[in-house]
This record gives sequence, structure tokens and C-alpha cells, in this order.
Amino acid sequence: MSPLNRKLLRDLWRLRGQVLSVALVVASGVALLVMSLSAVSSLRATTDAYYDRYGFADAFAAVKRAPERLAARIRAIPGVQAVETRVGAFAIVDIPGMAAPATAQLLSLPDRGPPTLNRLAMKSGRLPAPGRDDEAVALARFAEAHGLGVGDEVVVLLNGARRNVRLVGLALSPEFVYAMGPGALIPDERSFGVLWMGRKALAAAYDLDGAFNSVALTFSHDARPAEAVDRLDRLLDRYGGAGAFLRADQTSNWFLMNELEQLKTMATVLPAIFLAAAAFLTNTVLARLIDIERRDISLMKAFGYRNVEIGLHYSLLAMAMTAVGVLIGWGVGLALGRYNTEVYATLFTFPFLTFRPAAGEFVISAGVSLAAALAGAIFAVRRAVSVKPADAMRPPLPVRYGDGVLPKRLTGHLDHPTRIVLRQLVRAPLRALITVVGVALAVGVLVMAMQWRGAIEHLATAFFEDAQHHNITVGFYEPRPMSARFDLARLPGVLAVEPTRAVSADLIAGVRKHRGGLSGVPAEPPLNAIHDARGWTYPTPAGGVVLSDVLATKLGLGVGDEVTAKVLAGARPTLKLPVVGLVETYIGAPAYVDLGILNRTLGDGRVFDSANLLVDPEATPALFAELKATPGVAAVTVKARALLKLHETLGETVLIFTSFFVVFSGALAIGVTYNATRVALSERGRELATLRVLGFRRSEISYILLAESALLTLLALPLGCLAGYGLVWLLVESFATELFRVPFAITPDAYAYAVLTTVAAAAIAAMLTRRRLQDLDMVAVLKTRE
Repeated sequence: MSPLNRKLLRDLWRLRGQVLSVALVVASGVALLVMSLSAVSSLRATTDAYYDRYGFADAFAAVKRAPERLAARIRAIPGVQAVETRVGAFAIVDIPGMAAPATAQLLSLPDRGPPTLNRLAMKSGRLPAPGRDDEAVALARFAEAHGLGVGDEVVVLLNGARRNVRLVGLALSPEFVYAMGPGALIPDERSFGVLWMGRKALAAAYDLDGAFNSVALTFSHDARPAEAVDRLDRLLDRYGGAGAFLRADQTSNWFLMNELEQLKTMATVLPAIFLAAAAFLTNTVLARLIDIERRDISLMKAFGYRNVEIGLHYSLLAMAMTAVGVLIGWGVGLALGRYNTEVYATLFTFPFLTFRPAAGEFVISAGVSLAAALAGAIFAVRRAVSVKPADAMRPPLPVRYGDGVLPKRLTGHLDHPTRIVLRQLVRAPLRALITVVGVALAVGVLVMAMQWRGAIEHLATAFFEDAQHHNITVGFYEPRPMSARFDLARLPGVLAVEPTRAVSADLIAGVRKHRGGLSGVPAEPPLNAIHDARGWTYPTPAGGVVLSDVLATKLGLGVGDEVTAKVLAGARPTLKLPVVGLVETYIGAPAYVDLGILNRTLGDGRVFDSANLLVDPEATPALFAELKATPGVAAVTVKARALLKLHETLGETVLIFTSFFVVFSGALAIGVTYNATRVALSERGRELATLRVLGFRRSEISYILLAESALLTLLALPLGCLAGYGLVWLLVESFATELFRVPFAITPDAYAYAVLTTVAAAAIAAMLTRRRLQDLDMVAVLKTRE
């Protein structure tokens, strides 16, 4: 082993405290990167394998009623490889032991054999027998949430007729990895499920013999999906087509892909913070080491070592410190990646899970970490190679002591230890700034993590409390005449009824297009007004449309502009609507119009397809019993249940997310403060020992050393809160999607938790350093060159 390599190993051991502090920060960034990327790659591999193995369709379309012979014409569309027609509907399910009615999406299975597309992954049991109209396969999570198994029975309201249906199998489906009911924000396995029944049974119940109302298809590799979907729309148009859409816009797949994109965003933004801090720390350690080893560097040059060799030696020291952190981060990131993948697997239902981290994730994390370390070390290395042998043989110039460093009017009333602390900070401003920046980053990351809980509370309040003044929503299989609202008003406990209607529509502005819908609301909605998340309500537009901000931005529209709405229902009219208002929303991209105007435009009378109900809580059980027997009811949504599920699901996810960042940010704060105090101890050991000899007590010496770190931490706290504000803004902007936006809502307790956690981490670092100070041998320290 060469002399420089032996020196490298001795330096690593001698500086093991600082090496570990740098390694912990590097490990935090690497662990975050590996955790996020391994979860992304594993979930994507699982998704691709699942979709391919079970034939997940490439496009879907709903239609009012199309003859089965139309399937041949769909197959003839260029690029279409396979076609599966189905019968589908939403229905009420009466489950033993559950007071509220559950909602189920009913889908038909071929009467002979399994489906060609969207095949079921059977967990237990079998498919319904041919000709049996009383058998069904249930989505496994729905059945398990109710304690149902193969052989159990449920009552299904099939187009108004109650039918006892026996579960003969439990299954998963690539179409329902993320199974959400109508109007839901997140999956609720107790309130919503899927039942697959025989084709003849559903066709007979919904008057679709020899017809279909749902179709799925796949494309060949050389297909042009957009053109194929346009041709499919034209074929289905005369039969009441509601607009075809590609797999990318299918609800379950959209949420899954969106979650993967957010994981990728996390892997891009957050590790960069930790690796930047590691670069600061590496520069600090090397700069301190080079100052101490000026004479050693001159001797190396005198013995013939070139600048390149000396620079490489100190660069290898930086990379060695980083390599320790990379190895720790790989192990921690791999474990957290598996855990994170399993957490997502419980949210997204897969029949199997493939944890397959790619080699590229480890290469990327190591490469980025080493590059950050070298970037941080480059200035210190330049100092090393620029040292001239003659200059290095002389000791460094002493620090200039004297008046003027701090004005006497500021320090005259302070004791000697405090003046020493302040003077040291003023004489080493760059090192103080590095420490402040590092601690501030730790506070900022914690603020960003802690704000999630406040954001969820704000979202829940804005969406459920401020906007919705009803407690139950009822949806119908077919639009009902407006007079039916009086029947709803006579149901037990109903205090108010608000009819609404939603229709699919293509919203077009110039070359920009959005496939969404129009929400028809009454002129003076008593229960669910058009609510802006900023805290105000907008009146129902008369002759125009109110758009959400996100939709207006997508279409490039503002107030006063005109949008074209091609309605995909009823008479399928094309409307020219002026934009009369914009509202900020956190969920979806709604477009609101007057219900009366919408009905007149569609030409099918005064109707509604859903109703918001304000119900006396005491009468809820009786109301549920009536709804279970009411013909035409297809879905019942209970606001209290949706709100509870939101808190349960997101609360658990946020708790895990926050725990990760508390640990990582704590490591960052400990690494920064410990490194700063250890460097101060190494550089000022002789000074502190001299003060002890002159009569300073141990507590005063500890105060001189640790007060500097404490003061820098206090200075970093407000800067960290400001950094947290910026990071939250960056997070909100990065995670914003068309269907979901994170509210910008930082509560005071988020700042408080972040500050307290950082202070605790700094205190731990101070105690670790103080132990070394207590063990100093004054005589030995006075003899050292430091």
C-alpha cells in the first residue's frame, strides 16, 4: 500500500466522527432516492406484468344501448386487435350487518368461458355457471371488508328488482386496482365493490338482450390509438355513446400512474436537499483538515508528490466519506423501498407483488452522491494543491485579535465566554453560514413533511364541510323526472332535497380539448353551492359556465372567453358557453352550468340523475332501509363515511411519510451540528485547554464550545421555516394534477414540530461533542500541534 493510501486510512479513522456525520447525511439522500426509485420500478414492473397477464384493455367506451352486431364493425377499425362487449350498471347491494346500502358496479362475464379482456385473477372459488342468474364473483377486498366468502349471499337491487345473489368466487381485476365508487375521493372497500355476473342475467335485468352498453378493446402495436378512439366515437354516436377513452384516462390506471409520477417527483426533489448539505459538510471537513496539514502538504511536495497526486488524495478522502454514506443509504433505502412498495400494494390491489429494484437506481444514487461530494470538496482541494512548500513550512497567520471585531458598545456588558463565542462567529463567517444553511434545510424538510396533516384537514374542510351542506347523495340508474324529488322529500328524515345532473362532454377552446363533463346545479342550490376553496361561493351561472382554475388553465381560458361544449348525452348538442367565473378547487376539474338550461338544451325534459339530501341523523337507519328498496337507485354516498375513509387512508399514509422525514431530517440536523462542533473542538482544542489552565471552569469551556452551535441553530430556525415555506410551495406545484391538488396550508403546529425536532437533534449532537470535551487531558492537549 502506498504511503498516501496509508495516510488516507489513518485520516478516516482519526476523523471518524466527522466521517460518520457526513455519511449520515449522504445516507439520508441516498436512502430517499433508492426508496422512491425502487418503489417506482417495482410497482411499474408489477403493474406491467399484471396488465399483460390478465389482458387489461387499451380503450373503453360506454354507450346507451348498442346492438351486438356493432362489435364486428368495431373490430374492423384499423389497429383494433380484440373487442369485448359487456353489460354494466351501478346497483345497490344490501349486505347483512351493514345498515347503509353499499354501491356495486355490475359487470357481465361471457356465459361461456372467461372474458378475453380484463380477465379476473381468482383468489378463491370459480366463475358463475352458464345460465345461472343468481351467482356472482365479488371483488375480493369488497367481500373481505364485510367478512363475506364463497357461498355467502347478498341482496342486489337489479334495476329495481331485489335478487338474492350467491358469491361463488372472489377475484381481483386489472380494471379495479384502485376501485373508487361514484363521487368518491379514495377507495372505500366497505361502501363500494364490483360484482361480475353472467351476461344473460344482467342483459335481462337491464333490457339489453342482444345489445351492450360497455365495450373494451385492445390495439395492435402499429395502431394509432387516438384515431381509433375517434372512429369508435363515431360508430357509437347514434347509439348514445358517452365518449371513448384510452387506458391512460381509465380511473384506476390514472390514479396508479399519477402516484408513480409523484414518487418520481419525490425522488428528484428531496434527495437533492440532503446531498447539497453533504457537499457543504464535505467541504468543511476537508477545509479544516487542509488547514491543519499545511506542513504535511509541504513535506509531500518536497518529497516529489505532484499537485495531481495531492489533489487526488484529498478527493479520495471526500469520496471515501461519501462511499460510507452510500453503502448505508443503499441498505436503508432497499429496506424502506420494500416497505414502501408493500404500503402502496395495500392501497392498490395486486394479485402479486414484484419487488425488483433496478441496478440503475444504485448506480444513479452513487453517482449523484459522489458528484455532490466532489463538488463540495473542489474548493478545499484547490487550496491543498495551491499551497507552496515554503509557505506551508511556516505556521498559518494567527487570527487578528484586537478591537473592532465587535463594537464595545455591543460586547461591553457581556461576560468573557459570550464575547469569545461572538468573536469566533464573526471571524469564521463562512463556516457559520454553512452550519446555518444545513440546519435550515433540516427545518425546511420537516416543515414540508409536517404540513401534510394540515393540508389534509384543509382539503377535508373545504370539500366536505364548506362546500357540502348535505350528508347523503343518491344516484339513479336513469334520469328521473323533476317531480321525483318530492318522493325523495317524503323519505324518512329527509329535510331538504337538491336535484343535480352531470353529463359527459368534450370542452374545446381552439386546439385544446378536455374530455370531462358539465355539472348541472339548481339556480339557488341550498346544499351544494359552487364553492371556491379560498372561502367564497359563486352564484349559479345564467347562460354561461363556471370553470375550475385548473380546467381554465388547461384550456387557456379566462373570464369572458368562450368555450365549446360537445355534450355526449341526450340529443348530443354543441353549446357555446361564455366563461362567467373561475373557482379554485382541490378535487377534479368541474364545469358548472345551470340545471334548467342544461335540461332544455338536452331536450329530454326537466330531469335529474342524482340528488343531495339533508337528513336528520336520527332517521338515517330508516332512510337506508327505504333506499335499499327504492327502484332505480344505483348509488348511495354517505358523506360521513367518505370523510372517515379520507382520514383513515391518508392519515396512515401521511404518518408513514412524516416518520421517514423526521428520521432523515433529524440525521441531517445531527450531522450538520455535530460536524460544526467537532471541527470547532479540533481547531480550538489548544485555546480551550489554555482557558482551563487559566482557571475557566469546565462548564464555561462547554459553554464556549456549545453556545456557538446553539446560537447558529437559533439563527437557522427562522430561515428554516422560510425554507419550509418554499419547499411546501415547490411540493404543491410538483404534485398538482388535474384530479387532485395539495392545498397550500402550513399550520402553526407544523412549524412548531419542525423547530422542536431540530432543536432536539441539535441537543443530541451537542451532548455527543460535550462528552469528548469532558474527556480532554489538559496536559496532552497543550502538547498537541492543534
